[in-house]
Amino acid sequence: MGTLYLDRRNLSLRLDGKRLVIDESGARPRGVPLALLERVVMQGWVQFDSGVLAALAEQGTSVICLSARHSRRTALVLGPGHGDARRRLAQYQLTFDAEARLLLARQLIAGKLRAQIGLLEAAQEQRPDVRKPLHDGLGTLRRLLPMLAEAADRDTVLGLEGAGAAAHYTALTALFPPSLHFTGRNRRPPRDPVNACLSLGYTLLHFEAVRAAHGAGLDPLLGFFHEPAYGRESLACDLIEPLRPRLDGWVWALCRERRLTDADFVLDKGACLLAKAGRQTFYGSYEAWVPPLRRYLRRECYRLAKWLNGRAPDWAGGEADEELA
Repeated sequence: MGTLYLDRRNLSLRLDGKRLVIDESGARPRGVPLALLERVVMQGWVQFDSGVLAALAEQGTSVICLSARHSRRTALVLGPGHGDARRRLAQYQLTFDAEARLLLARQLIAGKLRAQIGLLEAAQEQRPDVRKPLHDGLGTLRRLLPMLAEAADRDTVLGLEGAGAAAHYTALTALFPPSLHFTGRNRRPPRDPVNACLSLGYTLLHFEAVRAAHGAGLDPLLGFFHEPAYGRESLACDLIEPLRPRLDGWVWALCRERRLTDADFVLDKGACLLAKAGRQTFYGSYEAWVPPLRRYLRRECYRLAKWLNGRAPDWAGGEADEELA
């Protein structure tokens, strides 16, 4: 199974030997072998005791809890991580190496810019009717790449990344129908269906990156592009940067193919939220799409760990094109 999504009212969990049993009012109990579960996504109110969490963690199953309405992360439980403490020690040393961090940050954002360019180039072929905004976005992104290669400090890299994101999202607005009211990136809360999907998708992708870093023996809190911040897994933020344009393209496909329409969303005090039926479609489609990205994140985390310990000649963060093709 891999991933178990729990997104219904009045669910409760209990253990039956090596199985996780799901009880729901008016339905027969359903059992899932613990050995099949890699991750559990809980949305809203699910009842269970500490023994369930302990069993999942011991099995190496990660658990993310999302708020009932806004799909924001409220809790995260990870199983045992890698036992080699030298990996974290090397990561801590990297935190104080400004030159190495700058090199990695440039590589990472270059990978993101190339992924954005790839998405807009593919969109040009499918949507010649909106060629002008896509052409303008591509022009900006292509100009930023050589500037990024010469960036002398992190602040410059941050500014170029921001300029690229602005050009990218501006171009994307031309791809979605007016009925979705997508005029650019917004969040906390998302105010239109596209941003509701992007926010939930980024949350799930971030969860995958935290899980991959933890499993490789790295500290998810310590990144090299994102500065340390209280309660933020900065390394996970770094790792998903070159993957964000891929998720953007997947959300576009959901809307383009009408797997999700404006009828799958509700407005609540200015926030646009996926309704229950929309979430079921979203989660099912996400599970079909995300496996290559999960494999990529696991590989990149182990490559980074080996590079940090001097057992690999280089780590080209952000180079996802060949592996995810």
